Amino acid sequence: MAKKRSAKRRAAKRAQPQIAVSRTCSSGVCDPERTQGLRAPAPNGSHVLVTLEGPGVFLGAAVTKQGGTNDLTFVILDIDGRNVTNLSYAAAANAGLTQHNPYGLVLLHSTALKTVTIGFPSPLRYERKLVLRVTVNEPNVVQILGNVIHGAA
Repeated sequence: MAKKRSAKRRAAKRAQPQIAVSRTCSSGVCDPERTQGLRAPAPNGSHVLVTLEGPGVFLGAAVTKQGGTNDLTFVILDIDGRNVTNLSYAAAANAGLTQHNPYGLVLLHSTALKTVTIGFPSPLRYERKLVLRVTVNEPNVVQILGNVIHGAA
């Protein structure tokens, strides 16, 4: 036969404070997610695609451009006020950044789209802010789509 427990005992167990568990996520990145920004159409000028408040960890990004006439659209990544990447689609093509490399920037393209990917061998930590933006210096850019993969610090 089961014993009856008193209500006082059960209430006392529920009232105990929760102890915070510290996570280190040493085998990976805590809470990974994707944040996306779209600008359609994308007229000449500077456009912020993604802004993330820190602290956090940057894992990678991709900025896809549809349209344009001369590839003078710049992809700019700033972390905590410091410039990490500032490169046009034309410069990436001219520098031969069209395949995987340790520099972390790659230009991929199809007949209709061009994508600059950003990813480094080690995650980059940001304490205050991460900003992914583009500066469009060409006509007829139909849209620009930016994705940032990031995690908790």
